[in-house]
Amino acid sequence: MKKRIVKNICLLLAFALTLPLMAGAQDESSVYPPAQATEPYWYVTTSSFNDTLPVRGALLMEYSTGAVLYAQNERARYPIASVTKIMSTLLVAEAIDDGRLSLDDTVTVGEAAAKMGGSQVYLEQGERFSVRDLLKAMIVVSANDATVAFAEHLAGSEGSFVAMMNERARELGMTDTVFKNCHGLNEEGHYSSALDVAIMTRELLKHGFITEFTTIWMDTIRNGSFGLANTNKLIRFYKGANGMKTGFTDLAKYCLSGTAERDGMQLIAVVIGAETSDIRFASAKKLLDFGFANYAVTVPQKEELGPFTVKGGYNGYVAVDYTPPSVLVQKGKAASLTSSYSVPALSAPVYEGDVVGSVDYYIDGVPVARADIFAARGDRRLTFWDEFFRILGSALSFF
Repeated sequence: MKKRIVKNICLLLAFALTLPLMAGAQDESSVYPPAQATEPYWYVTTSSFNDTLPVRGALLMEYSTGAVLYAQNERARYPIASVTKIMSTLLVAEAIDDGRLSLDDTVTVGEAAAKMGGSQVYLEQGERFSVRDLLKAMIVVSANDATVAFAEHLAGSEGSFVAMMNERARELGMTDTVFKNCHGLNEEGHYSSALDVAIMTRELLKHGFITEFTTIWMDTIRNGSFGLANTNKLIRFYKGANGMKTGFTDLAKYCLSGTAERDGMQLIAVVIGAETSDIRFASAKKLLDFGFANYAVTVPQKEELGPFTVKGGYNGYVAVDYTPPSVLVQKGKAASLTSSYSVPALSAPVYEGDVVGSVDYYIDGVPVARADIFAARGDRRLTFWDEFFRILGSALSFF
């Protein structure tokens, strides 16, 4: 009864648009709209910087190439609060994309989810929600109860789900991460790093549908009766912002993985351990401004290559193909981008799809990218009988 009264109070607050944002005890997410952002200093455009950011760790990564454009204490291990939910969201996104889950599926809330504290949407045991609405709750307002509901639905228990999170982290090469829970509340031995957060954010961005949720500023669940407001101020106030996750606990301080896309370039800015929310957003914006002001992504023009001789092949040659890669360049350096290709001597058999060489790209003579050259068609080995019948055919052509 007490929980239902609390929930009803929150429903009334959902549309009190003039009320200020009130931070939860474990995360700053809220179930009602935040006040307008008024911090003028974090809007100032920055094209370059040399100073250390006032945070525990930070990293700026370009999405398509994985290139690190700025790093500060990026391998140090710290609690990351609700930024943990990026990995939880990744496992849900992978389940959706491989068909184990659908956005229209229904999830029944279990006992453990209903008992969660911190940021929540006050789920009750036995309530049924669509995957779509639970994703809204988990991503937009960082709902711990929604996150545990997903964990129980996909893995049977939070413990089993956390094991999946740690296994996925190992697969992604996140060597400075250990998850102890799926939501990010304080727990001894639960930590990550700025680099690892960028890695899992990059992986999540590969699931294109996820920005449908990470770009939500305000929305509702429970048939419009329960308001949600995103506390990632970048979404509303930074051009091109499309994600990803905020977090706060007393131990982790203010954390953020902020993503934005402009002119075909997607950036990931990670900030860990800022003392205030203002510093968090100012630092992320500074990183993003620096990236967009100084770098661009280009796709080189494709050149026609081949065909190439195949020693001992039935046809004696193969046609080849390749896909030019995305190349990260400093602005003003695009004209210095050059390329060269290499295809070693080929011998039969060559199978369709075999990698037969590479195209290498350079900026001012420094290697920056490589694309595999592959056989568009195969060429089998020329046999004795192939040669015999060719000679016979040539001889008969005289008669």
